[in-house]
Amino acid sequence: MESKLYVGNLSYSTTEDDLRTLFTQAGTVSSVALIKDRDSGQSKGFAFVEMSTQVEAEKAISTFNGYHLGDRELKVSLARPREERTGGGFGNRGGNNRGGHRPQRGGGKRY
Repeated sequence: MESKLYVGNLSYSTTEDDLRTLFTQAGTVSSVALIKDRDSGQSKGFAFVEMSTQVEAEKAISTFNGYHLGDRELKVSLARPREERTGGGFGNRGGNNRGGHRPQRGGGKRY
């Protein structure tokens, strides 16, 4: 069984150390990953906390789901595997192909 937890509804000022300190009350914390915006470095308001055992993960969920940290009520649950993203990049999005058909040089109409 998994021991990685999703922790949501975090204040943007919450740090990884804050989460490590809090979740240590439920057991041994293996890792903390606070998710940040790639461009600005600003927290996105959620994190992943990995506990060392399934029992500790379950204790953390029962202890901290609904727990008030600062002015926020935490949402804590087992982390789900990341879903595959479809599309992405510059593929064909709903028929709007921006690949750029260009008129041939010479002989044709001028635009």
